[in-house]
Amino acid sequence: MGSRRKLGRKKVVKPRTSYGLANGSKLLIADNSGAKIAKIINVDHRKTRQRRLPMATVGDVCTVTVRKGKPELRGNLLKCVIVRQKRIYRRVDGTRLCFEDNAGVIITADGDPKGTEIRGPIAREAAESFPRLASISSLII
Repeated sequence: MGSRRKLGRKKVVKPRTSYGLANGSKLLIADNSGAKIAKIINVDHRKTRQRRLPMATVGDVCTVTVRKGKPELRGNLLKCVIVRQKRIYRRVDGTRLCFEDNAGVIITADGDPKGTEIRGPIAREAAESFPRLASISSLII
């Protein structure tokens, strides 16, 4: 018989890194979309055990609600990419890395950033998954 055809969306294999953010974690928003602080309410495409909260790491897409920022954005559900995390994580080459804060960038439904600039550094893992973030960021670590 022939080989079985692969159906569905191609999955990008991302090396596993330490999860630094859970449901309820607060993020600084690192772009100029108008939001300042957001709270994670769900981690997209994450399967976990029953009753266990899904965790997020650098480069993951999360659903967030805006806690502080412009009045028209507050309370809305938006998609966000994690670009920095405080918890130390290990890269494939063996280096260990952490940032001073937990930060994210608001994105649209098709994965483009909502803002036009990103303040502060972003992790290379997020830049590889989202090339549009890499083009508007000031520093990639």
